[in-house]
Amino acid sequence: MKVGVVTEIKPQENRVALTPAGCDRLVAAGHEVLLQAGAGVGSRLEDSAYVEAGARVLPDAKGVFAEADMILKVKEPLESEWPLLREGQTLFTYLHLAADRRLTESLVGTGASCFAYETLEVGRQLPLLTPMSEVAGRMAIQAGAQWLERSRGGSGILLGGVPGVHRAQVLVLGGGVVGTQSARMACGLGADVTIIDLDLDRLRYLDEVMPKNCRTVYSTPFAIREELERADLVVGAVLIHGAAAPKLVRREDLKTMKNGSVIVDVAVDQGGCVETARPTTHADPVFEIDGVLHYCVANMPGAVPRTSTFALTNATLPWILRLAELGAKRGILESPELATACNVAARKVTCRAVAETFGMEFVEPRAAAEAL
Repeated sequence: MKVGVVTEIKPQENRVALTPAGCDRLVAAGHEVLLQAGAGVGSRLEDSAYVEAGARVLPDAKGVFAEADMILKVKEPLESEWPLLREGQTLFTYLHLAADRRLTESLVGTGASCFAYETLEVGRQLPLLTPMSEVAGRMAIQAGAQWLERSRGGSGILLGGVPGVHRAQVLVLGGGVVGTQSARMACGLGADVTIIDLDLDRLRYLDEVMPKNCRTVYSTPFAIREELERADLVVGAVLIHGAAAPKLVRREDLKTMKNGSVIVDVAVDQGGCVETARPTTHADPVFEIDGVLHYCVANMPGAVPRTSTFALTNATLPWILRLAELGAKRGILESPELATACNVAARKVTCRAVAETFGMEFVEPRAAAEAL
């Protein structure tokens, strides 16, 4: 199979979908890797390293899309890339379709088979989402700490405080991978941290393993409103598999929060768990509503591409190899895990959560695969 790797064109997105080591593995397995010139430069990976690993470099994305059987990306295709996808082609990337109806409808119209890293499920875990969730969770506290500085419009509070001065209050909405990593980072900096979640078993686990400056609270609208009044920094870390994030923080709640407090909504790529959230970029990451700063960068790991690219390929490579070996149809029919990653096939939506979000027809992946 011809596997294409293109340059990410989302603003300030410097990750690349494959490392030279991953290229070497694909070539060793009998596949051909087509690399858009400069695709890895943002992650400090030069074309020469890919060539040494056996890749063939093409000058532009159009050539890669035209020749490749499977396209590897990091982020969802942007509008200019939609016409480059074609019938019978396979796309493997982060899609987050539940946040974008136009993207969903456009991918359906291409006839390509579209597989999403974030919905691939192994034993009720999401192994291809985990590494970027770890990065984003840790970055959320870095970003929040910076924007709490008075020079940036924040309240001017130091997360860990100093002896004799109150520490910052950090509220983490969601106790999954993002939430746990955020809480761990905030605890390490000395903040007072609260994690809110619906899963009592998860709360019990977190209560046992987290530092003493972290407490857990069962999620209810009343509890969230109560904690928001105290919070200096709020991290939105809620995930519903494949679906849009629930709105846990309403517009009216902002008026009860401290002036100069900060919200970092990591769930913004799934629509956000804060009603007032909207996607921003690394170049213009923050906006203010009712005195509350909103940091809503939809590709946070793109700011640390060297770390993120290697972490991503470590997780995705076994599944890239599997999909390249089997192709889309056999991949869906023979691999239950790849079937869970399939969001679009045979011009149908094959992810139930996405179909329900937009009121679109849902077709089981195996049924769609029979039409490929």
